Amino acid sequence: MTETSPRALMPDSLLMGREEVAGQIGMMWEIVKTPLIVPLLRLAVYICLAMALMLFVERVYMGVIIVLVKLFWKKPEDRYKWKPYEEDLESGSAAYPSVLVQVPMFNEKEVYKISIGAACGLSWPADRLVIQVLDDSTDPTIKQMVEEECQRWAARGVNVVYQIRETRGGYKAGALKEGLKRRYVKHCEFVAIFDADFRPEPDFLKRAIPFFRNNPDLALVQARWRFVNADECLMTRMQEMSLDYHFKVEQEVGSATHAFFGFNGTAGVWRIAAINEAGGWKDRTTVEDMDLAVRASLHGWKFVYLGHLQVKSELPSTFKAFRFQQHRWSCGPANLFRKMVMEIARNKKVKFWKKLYVIYSFFFVRKIIAHMVTFFFYCVVLPLTILIPEVEVPIWGTIYIPSIITILNSVGTPRSLHLLFYWILFENVMALHRTKATFIGLLEAGRANEWVVTEKLGDALKNRPNSKTAIKRPRFKIGDRIHVLELCFAVFLFICGCYDLLYGKHYYYIYLFLQTITFTITGFGYIGTIVP
Repeated sequence: MTETSPRALMPDSLLMGREEVAGQIGMMWEIVKTPLIVPLLRLAVYICLAMALMLFVERVYMGVIIVLVKLFWKKPEDRYKWKPYEEDLESGSAAYPSVLVQVPMFNEKEVYKISIGAACGLSWPADRLVIQVLDDSTDPTIKQMVEEECQRWAARGVNVVYQIRETRGGYKAGALKEGLKRRYVKHCEFVAIFDADFRPEPDFLKRAIPFFRNNPDLALVQARWRFVNADECLMTRMQEMSLDYHFKVEQEVGSATHAFFGFNGTAGVWRIAAINEAGGWKDRTTVEDMDLAVRASLHGWKFVYLGHLQVKSELPSTFKAFRFQQHRWSCGPANLFRKMVMEIARNKKVKFWKKLYVIYSFFFVRKIIAHMVTFFFYCVVLPLTILIPEVEVPIWGTIYIPSIITILNSVGTPRSLHLLFYWILFENVMALHRTKATFIGLLEAGRANEWVVTEKLGDALKNRPNSKTAIKRPRFKIGDRIHVLELCFAVFLFICGCYDLLYGKHYYYIYLFLQTITFTITGFGYIGTIVP
């Protein structure tokens, strides 16, 4: 029996119509591609290569400086003439300065006991220490629990004050600003700040405060973060790698070379006079900590970073919490750069090289270029060059520079070297959100001032019942688990990968398929800790 093909059953007129349409589309594409698409894509390649070179030079510079710091620079204790405070038999604790400890929190049900306990356990003369719990919680039950915890410590003789506001105006910046206005803290000379998930060791103040003693121009002592849940899941391991580089290299280099770096918002001690001279806390961006640091630096104040003074903290382990945090951390600096770049350039109190460092290195390269080149080059431009083979990318831009940048980024966490390739793929996915947030900040668009407190789980996962019957299956919310943007990019990269597999010659499809898998896993929400 003779087989009849589907093509034979179609009318000749329809077949001719389809071929004509396809031919016309192909002709239009060829007409547009050569004079318009190819030059535009080639320009995009040049711009991305320039940004990659800027980031490469920045990373090499940071690497050289950190090696010099470790080999030849004096330790912070020697540079700043560190000398401990000691009680005198006659004057008692009069030699100790008065210190305010602020613990801002918002509906911190899982960690409030840990944070209040750690703050109240700090070793410092009781008559020279005030613990201020700034509770902006909206849940009445949690507010009551936090207040009772403060009362429990107060009954032990600790000078702890529970402070609330009528509104959450200014969010964290507003709470810190309001706390400094209280009459009972007017005599305090320094203020230590710890977010609700931070757990300072008892000797924290005794190791940090003496740096101010012989340095009247010192405004800030910043400690390093350590993470109690870094091994909770693969996502927390990736975060640890990024943050370790930030603390071990970026903060260390800024402190050693220019006595400037961005305040991390917590685990630091400020001279209250410096805060006041800089204009106090402002809520014009979502990075009130960086805002204050830049303004204080422009007034001539200096900062010191202590890598050996470490404070335990918690990483966001759910993807939703991590996305909100990264939006705030990427949008805020870009928005602050927009608002302060001219103020920094015109400032006459700091040297030219420090202004150049703040504008170019601290803001432009690290807070803007780093996000954009990671996303546009490796997730958009490079895949497009596969579909348009007339545009080529030099091998040094696709292999050598990214490899060196990645290796330099990995020095902060040697124990995770085996996860380096996963970290690259994950960072490319997160670069999508960071780039979007950066543009929102630069353009001051709708979500520029969005503030969502990072969710902390504390010991909630450890204390979860082991019995399967005790756990209720959570209701599936498509908005929480399905991320359309990531899935769209997964489809785009998959198409580019398939085209490269069939027609390409650079073997980019290996990277593209792996990146597709990463975007797909993230798009379906199967990353991080999933909490019922």
